[in-house]
Amino acid sequence: MTAGTWLNRFLSRSLFDARWVMAPFYFGLVLALVALLFVFLRELFWHLAHLLELTPTSVILMALALIDLSLVANLLLIVTLAGYENFVARIESGEEKRPSWMGTVDFGAMKMKLMGSITAISAIALLRIFMKLEEGAPMNRYTLIWMTIIHGTLMLSALVLAISDRISPRTPSAPSPPAASPPPTGR
Repeated sequence: MTAGTWLNRFLSRSLFDARWVMAPFYFGLVLALVALLFVFLRELFWHLAHLLELTPTSVILMALALIDLSLVANLLLIVTLAGYENFVARIESGEEKRPSWMGTVDFGAMKMKLMGSITAISAIALLRIFMKLEEGAPMNRYTLIWMTIIHGTLMLSALVLAISDRISPRTPSAPSPPAASPPPTGR
């Protein structure tokens, strides 16, 4: 084996094995998911402790806050599992336990789920502000304007991403088989 071949194999193998550097990032996302669960439970128990004081609007705000946390948790889970499977290694968990989407979420689908979740989280934040305005809570006009602009920008970004994902080729097209030659004539 020549030095050039050995160096090429060493570099290729080192770069390929570098994917394991991503594993601590995904474990960190799992820890963030646990922290989010703590915040979710704290929020839920605080509202349940004040159940008799809740107005219809405050119940809706509570539900929106919990939905918001749930969307972020789903986002963390999708990014963690799909990212690990796409960039590090296949997760071996037994087929009966695997959600149906695992192994099918590629980088493009992960980007779409990410933008969809971020846009939904932005919409919920905006809806929460509108609900607070309905209750008569004071709101800075510029904050409301900027939140609306940011939400519109996120929606536009998601639309552009969806269109570009739709028009981009999925896989390289396979060469078409040669046309069959016409049958011989009986002459």
